[in-house]
Amino acid sequence: MTQHDVSTRRPSARSKPFLLVAVLVLAAGIGTYFVWRNVKPAEASRGGPPPVPVSVANAARKDVPIYLTGLGTVQATFTVGIHSQVDGKLQEVFFKEGQHVKKDEVLAKIDPRLFQAALDQAKAKKAQDESSMVALQKDLDRFRTLGVKGFETQQNLDQQQSKVDSMKATIMADEAMIETAQTQLDYTAIKAPSDGRMGMRLVDPGNIVRASDPGMMATLVQAQPALGTFTLPAQTLDQVREAMKRGTVEAIAYDRDNRNVLSTGTLQTIDNVIDPATASYKLKASFANTDEKLWPGEFISVRIQIETRAQAIVVPSPAIQRGPKGMFVWALTEKNTAVAKPIQAGPAVGDITIVEGGLAPGDRVVRLAEPARAMQAAGATAVLVEADGQLLGAIAV
Repeated sequence: MTQHDVSTRRPSARSKPFLLVAVLVLAAGIGTYFVWRNVKPAEASRGGPPPVPVSVANAARKDVPIYLTGLGTVQATFTVGIHSQVDGKLQEVFFKEGQHVKKDEVLAKIDPRLFQAALDQAKAKKAQDESSMVALQKDLDRFRTLGVKGFETQQNLDQQQSKVDSMKATIMADEAMIETAQTQLDYTAIKAPSDGRMGMRLVDPGNIVRASDPGMMATLVQAQPALGTFTLPAQTLDQVREAMKRGTVEAIAYDRDNRNVLSTGTLQTIDNVIDPATASYKLKASFANTDEKLWPGEFISVRIQIETRAQAIVVPSPAIQRGPKGMFVWALTEKNTAVAKPIQAGPAVGDITIVEGGLAPGDRVVRLAEPARAMQAAGATAVLVEADGQLLGAIAV
């Protein structure tokens, strides 16, 4: 670990109102540092990009929730293609495109006249057979009376009993035919299988539709609740499983830019296989979606909380740098000496990162803003400013 002194002096009356600084220069590729003393920021950056302000932050302890985020899509609870179950002319369509419908609500109607006629015919056939059954039953009763008196043979009695039994079976078949005809007639009223939203109408009234048609009249989707299917890397599987064992795992759906919260819900299930081609696995979360911000087929980002790190040491994420030997921070000593201090960085949550080793609570670190990071990459000088606004020095990168 190499230390670099940062010295200051008071400027003259003609100088600008800030302290003179010591500049640390990190030689690109070889890690050699040069100390510039009593150099103004303007002079330190002469001939190159202007200084970039930075600030100082303290490492602190904090309870940090740990999240995993995966990309996925929204799915409806179920999707149903609306088809006709009988052949006939589409007489009427009662739904509007995009309309919310209730279960068993009539969506369309097929011309019912032929099916009504078939039902009436089946009922008439049953009535006819029931009338024949009455006559056969009376004959059977007479045969039995004569048989008791010895005036009728057992053979004739058995034959008459067979006729009665046969007619009973015929009547049962008539009842089945009536039920079939009634079902066919009921199918002429096409009903919604569940609550949901109707899609575009694909068939207009007046067309002949058939049960065997491959196309559908419309699509019904139920997106309340909505499902979010997403993927995570295979190495996170044990963490997710342990989180589910502890109880309900909260899931938050963001838009594809991971900026706006669309809905909150719970993790429902983990797929039973890992995809060896991508080394990832699928998960499914359920969202109430009462405001319908989640739309089936939409790309979303799903975040789940798997644990909470109690009293973890955290620093602002912009304070963490990557060097040839790994992650490090610019730490400040009591004498305002900048020190490149290696650390073991843990998960990043929002704008903070957990430090699993290398720092203690209260340690001061240099925090670089995102613009400063970009300018550093171009060779800019980062000016170090303490919390009270006093200039400490400059680090040339």
